[in-house]
Amino acid sequence: MTLPDVLIPTYVQMLEALSAWLGKAERQRPGGGAEALLTARLAPDMFPLSAQVRFACVQAQEGVFRLRGEPLPPSVATLIDEGRNAADRPGSIADAQARIAETVALVRASAADGPAVDPATPIAHALPQGMVFDLTAAQYTRDWALPQFYFHVMAAYAILRAQGVELGKADYVAHMFAYLRPGTAT
Repeated sequence: MTLPDVLIPTYVQMLEALSAWLGKAERQRPGGGAEALLTARLAPDMFPLSAQVRFACVQAQEGVFRLRGEPLPPSVATLIDEGRNAADRPGSIADAQARIAETVALVRASAADGPAVDPATPIAHALPQGMVFDLTAAQYTRDWALPQFYFHVMAAYAILRAQGVELGKADYVAHMFAYLRPGTAT
């Protein structure tokens, strides 16, 4: 199993789940009611739903390109800017869905032509505050890329649930139903 074998399917399945949750919110709150959810937060000092969606997309794109040893695409800077300004400019559900679709397409394309990644490859991960983490590709994947991605996906799920969108565990792990043994569903 290679590092991209772990990240690519994880990013795709969870971004598709996030897209489905937003679709469910739209169906449950017709007439633009779902748009108001984009400014909802779990806590006053947390980013709103619209930012969580964008930052989940950032993490997926960043993870792929860092592991490939390539510069981040311009879409990462755009998503970061949109996410940081989401409280003032949350966009629309259609905007969020477009960002997710763009990210899924980019991630899938990287899988098609992506090189194998040596787990021992060094990665220097710098944060905007000036901190730099020296990691191997395996450590970066396990300790940064996946946890950061899931943080934003889970925050989006929690915001939607807290705002009354009817979501359950089956929505969170919808990808698992492909593995369900016939005759064992309840």
